[in-house]
Amino acid sequence: MRLALGISYNGQAYQGWQSQSSGQTVQDCLEKALRDFSTTRVSIHCAGRTDAGVHGLMQVVHFDTLIERETASWVRGTNRYLPSDISVQWVQVVSPEFHARASALARRYAYVLLESPVRPSLEAGRVGWVYRSLNESAMAQAAQYLIGEHDFSSFRASICQALSPVKKLTRIDIHRNGPYWRFEFESNAFLHHMIRNIMGCLVSIGQGFHPPQWMQTVLDSRNRIAAAPTFAPDGLYFQGPVYAPDWGLPTQTPPFHWLP
Repeated sequence: MRLALGISYNGQAYQGWQSQSSGQTVQDCLEKALRDFSTTRVSIHCAGRTDAGVHGLMQVVHFDTLIERETASWVRGTNRYLPSDISVQWVQVVSPEFHARASALARRYAYVLLESPVRPSLEAGRVGWVYRSLNESAMAQAAQYLIGEHDFSSFRASICQALSPVKKLTRIDIHRNGPYWRFEFESNAFLHHMIRNIMGCLVSIGQGFHPPQWMQTVLDSRNRIAAAPTFAPDGLYFQGPVYAPDWGLPTQTPPFHWLP
């Protein structure tokens, strides 16, 4: 049978999601925990990769197995073998046609940013940080230039493996809660470092170094050099994929409500 899992994790200790030749990854830890619990080799497929230091509120994966156990048993049993900064939030049986990546209609991210003259302490590694004040109106105006289907080459990392730089960005929401800013993004897909590069531009505009219209200039240039430096990964959270309601999968996990 095919199982879908919702995973949350703190990305500080990991070299990103995907297995690689050096460094510990979230995928490595999850596959090992599933293998230890089920006593069989498990190969998982995820909805979206995350970089080193990026967190996950609801990464979704799927895998096929011959082991028949209650879904609650999969949750508790797998979590027993996971480190404390990774947790299986839910498990559901899905049809063989479901694919964590290919079935996703969209993907969601949030970036949490602290505006303060003093660097973060308790939330270190979990928020981005700026010490200059930000102009919400300017950032909101700049964000609107990115909504829609565009060539996002200006916000693409040089090592990006996507076949096309054209993506459809459907939503950028900006909210403030005290000294914390929360930026939410939704798109059919994202390029490597796309959100962190957009954040660099939004912050630069918010601090008054560029007018909101500069975002259009950066977008039209289709050149990474035109954009601001890549922003830190600390405050970036993968909120998970969006699936058609027919799959019957959860849309949130408790960590969603933990973010400012």
